[in-house]
Amino acid sequence: MSFFKKQTKPLPQKHWKIKRKCLQLILEAAKASYPKEFGGLLRVDTSDKETIIEIVLLPGTISGDEHAIFQLHMLPIDFSIVGTVHSHPSSSARPSDADRQLFEKFGVIHLIVAEPFTESSWKAYLFTGEEIPVAIV
Repeated sequence: MSFFKKQTKPLPQKHWKIKRKCLQLILEAAKASYPKEFGGLLRVDTSDKETIIEIVLLPGTISGDEHAIFQLHMLPIDFSIVGTVHSHPSSSARPSDADRQLFEKFGVIHLIVAEPFTESSWKAYLFTGEEIPVAIV
């Protein structure tokens, strides 16, 4: 028996939601950045901690044709920031290996919006890489 055994405690179940205006802003930012990737951080309502209400633009974020690089050392001390959002200039909203590495390092929830940047061309993922539903409210 090892004293350093990794704990496998189940995560608390959340019912994630996103405000329609916030999603529309994300989609418009992705369209405006096309063909480069757009990237931002997700902020939740502090009263319920499950509803994404805003995006935060992190200073120094680098957008390229196949990447959005966050300067996480520029992250403000803000416990309402729960994850990331970025766009894919392709029609695939599936995370790449680099996306999964970011998911593991920072945040709980991550959104990927894909071209054509509509309400039906995005997906949400937990930090584990598992796809999850997010309701638009």
